[in-house]
Amino acid sequence: MGLFDYVAMVEETPVNTHIVEYRMPAADGSSGQLVACALTDTLRDGLSMVYSFFHPGDEQRSLGTYMILDHIREAQAKGAPHIYLGYWVRGSRKMAYKSRFRPMEALTREGWERLPD
Repeated sequence: MGLFDYVAMVEETPVNTHIVEYRMPAADGSSGQLVACALTDTLRDGLSMVYSFFHPGDEQRSLGTYMILDHIREAQAKGAPHIYLGYWVRGSRKMAYKSRFRPMEALTREGWERLPD
């Protein structure tokens, strides 16, 4: 993705999009080292995690799960009923953590359908 693609996706849209940064606390009170980010849309009925990322060497820290839990907390604080986790591909090892959050629904041709446990 180039700069102009990013600007079009984040800034040139009617959707309220922002980046949520996750940083390690610093001893001196400054913002600390960046460890993860989530590109998030704020919608009428919830938060949509468009894209999240972290350093591949930090996989054991479960930062993807942490970011989802943080977005759930933020949605609850705003009184929003939904969190949209973005794309999920059944069988994808990198996306498997998303399937632990229930209930889980998928958008199909017929509309939103609850997925079986």
